[in-house]
Amino acid sequence: MREPDDNQGRTLTKREVQVLDLIGRGLTSSEAAEMLFLSKRTVDFHLSKIYEKLNVSNRVQALHEAMRLRAEGILTRSAN
Repeated sequence: MREPDDNQGRTLTKREVQVLDLIGRGLTSSEAAEMLFLSKRTVDFHLSKIYEKLNVSNRVQALHEAMRLRAEGILTRSAN
């Protein structure tokens, strides 16, 4: 994992939080897409934005980093 320069970009959208939650439950991108009525490509796009915001490169790292940042009160969810 890369170290972030600051806390900018640590806000996830409502949809990104939903995607991360489903992935954290062990669903595949296809399964998450079906539950959210999205295409797999859209879910994968949301995952790529999550990875970028959390400075990680895979699902496991994203879940661990999100839990760490939430515990520290750094990770927030946007109003949209």
